[in-house]
Amino acid sequence: METIKLTIDNRTAEVAPGTNLVEAAASVGIKIPTLCYLNLHELGCKNDPGVCRICVVEVEGRKNLAPACKTVCTEGMVVRTHTPRVINARQTILELILSDHPNECLTCSKNGYCSLQTMAKDLGIREAKYKGETTKPMMDLSPSVVRNMEKCILCRRCVAACAKTQGVCAIGVQNRGFKSEIGSEFGKSLGEVACINCGQCIAACPTGALTEKDATKE
Repeated sequence: METIKLTIDNRTAEVAPGTNLVEAAASVGIKIPTLCYLNLHELGCKNDPGVCRICVVEVEGRKNLAPACKTVCTEGMVVRTHTPRVINARQTILELILSDHPNECLTCSKNGYCSLQTMAKDLGIREAKYKGETTKPMMDLSPSVVRNMEKCILCRRCVAACAKTQGVCAIGVQNRGFKSEIGSEFGKSLGEVACINCGQCIAACPTGALTEKDATKE
């Protein structure tokens, strides 16, 4: 089988054609941080919209930083994943994401298991540098799923899980630009569409935007 050789942080990787840099780096023990990227090989579910840009890396010969999840490996490519330029870019990107995120980690059900929280810790972010808006409503209109749109980072992982793992397509990206949000068709609640309450979207969500309804209080 034909393979492609490239260098990632001074390590030689040999991968199949069509492999992206996230997977290539993982094959040689290098972890490139991601939020929107999700590849569940055993379930045939892949989400790589390239929207969060946390996975940016330096590719020799390119002027701009490249999103690793959307960059396909080529023969002889030289990649650097943790240079000062890359780290600074990731910190700025994450600070902008956090600017629209509520500061309530201690009371969030995902506290300690949140990818966004873990990444902020890894990148040394201790304060909110930018101030955005967190005014999207809580949507508790499903028998089993609670949606907190203030905590949504529009990674689309829940959309991929619903469509590609379950084949239901109950949710998707609604509107455009700053008004973009994850929702069901025509603004209906999950109880009014084809949602089967499987919980795959909750499992895929990297933050506390989707959680299970707590029935112990009822």
